[in-house]
Amino acid sequence: MGDTVTGRDLGGVFVVLEGGDGAGKTTQSRLLDQWLTAEEIPHIMTYEPGDSWLGQRIRQLVLSPDSGPICSRAEALLYNADKAQHLDEVVIPALREGKVVVCDRYVDSTIAYQGAGRALDPDEVGQLARWATAGLVPDVTVLLDVDPCEGTGKIAAKDRLEAAGDEFHLRVRQHFLDLAAAHPQRYLVLNARNTRTQISEAIRHRVAGLLGR
Repeated sequence: MGDTVTGRDLGGVFVVLEGGDGAGKTTQSRLLDQWLTAEEIPHIMTYEPGDSWLGQRIRQLVLSPDSGPICSRAEALLYNADKAQHLDEVVIPALREGKVVVCDRYVDSTIAYQGAGRALDPDEVGQLARWATAGLVPDVTVLLDVDPCEGTGKIAAKDRLEAAGDEFHLRVRQHFLDLAAAHPQRYLVLNARNTRTQISEAIRHRVAGLLGR
């Protein structure tokens, strides 16, 4: 597919929601799904890690508090194995059918969490992620920015990453913002403390533009 390709290059539109834990990605995914359905726009809703047969097993390994110790490099490799399978099985076929693909988490999460968060080299993790995803970049990445002390603080039963501590999540948040600053044309950065309606309207406006509406 070449060095870099977007969803529109493949015939669809690729929308990714990113942000720290507790930022509201699930809520905004649901609202976007409702709007796309009401507008009769063919689409699928998906997520990482876990939305493939292989990803389901990887998700259990990397997120379950019951998993044994996983070294940072092994964790990064597992997340990217999930990505490779997910794109091959779910994302690329849907884009080639001309659908809007809305994905909860993608490459940026791997770079921010497994790179900056785990103190690996974010550039090396990014190279691995780009290889795993064959250079597919979103047409827009919606970054819901939240203070990690607020976001993870709302989560009662935390998974392995949610329980990694404030310093970890502060590094993750900053790297999300750095990634968005490096490619502003591909990002929509929104304050997660805005109302659900304000956020969803901003997302719909951006997606409608990509669809030529």
